[in-house]
Amino acid sequence: MMQTQKTISSQAWLELLILAFIWGGSFLSVRVALNEIGPLTAVAHRTGWAMLILWAYVVISRLPVPRDPRIWGAFLLMGILNNVIPFSLMAWGQLHIESGLTSILNAATAIFGVIAAAIFFADERLSLRKAIGVILGFFGVATAIGLSSLANFDLRSLGQLAVIGGTISYALAGVWARKTLGHLPPQIAAAGMVTGSSLVMIPLAWMVEGPISLALQPATWAAIGYYAVIATALAYLLYYRVLRMAGSGNLMLCTLMVAPVAIILGAVVLDEALPLRAYTGFGLLALGLIILDGRLLSRLKRP
Repeated sequence: MMQTQKTISSQAWLELLILAFIWGGSFLSVRVALNEIGPLTAVAHRTGWAMLILWAYVVISRLPVPRDPRIWGAFLLMGILNNVIPFSLMAWGQLHIESGLTSILNAATAIFGVIAAAIFFADERLSLRKAIGVILGFFGVATAIGLSSLANFDLRSLGQLAVIGGTISYALAGVWARKTLGHLPPQIAAAGMVTGSSLVMIPLAWMVEGPISLALQPATWAAIGYYAVIATALAYLLYYRVLRMAGSGNLMLCTLMVAPVAIILGAVVLDEALPLRAYTGFGLLALGLIILDGRLLSRLKRP
């Protein structure tokens, strides 16, 4: 739900930038891990190690652990919507498209989030401003994908659609979290969520891709360590800290900053070169997010 905007302090700006850099690097690290392990195994590592770290934090912080079976059922569905489906689809998509393009399409999460909120919550109906932002966002996604990709349907096209499917799942996860987990401490919600996703991902990866081996190359372990420990467990804790300081509206800025970081890392480390339409699409998507945010328009209206 869009909340009253807060003024961002210097400390909040710093931590917002750190969060953007952390998540921007996750696309690169996932792609490096995929050189040796399958996408489902990569996700199983991501949720499994993050689960251990987050529960260690809960124990050290002496936070109350919920006992209601309904809450644990909500954790399971939240893990499926926010981790199992989007992580798996995006990891598989990265086998066929650039990590930078994945990050651009991932930015559409905010667009689908606004649509999902408008469908399920009476207080989140689409205003004219939001509708314009959503339409621009859709144009941005369509431009980044390219009509030629849809006309010549191949694995690259499927990879892009898989990432879009992941963003839709993220949007539905936001709705589910607001309906069922809003009363819980965020650290408990995050730990419960990755527990639910691990209960699904570890046996799923084992059945589809074979036993999960720990005998991996150092580069693969470094990549897993980054995206599981830093970009998942620690990033969740940092996310909620920034949320308290800056508010949910300001966190939309992080969405805009993640993609450039991922694009630069993909170009420098993986020698990726994105087509011009990807940058044009990101520009349209960014404009849509700015309009959804609304603050720039409010400032322009002031005398």
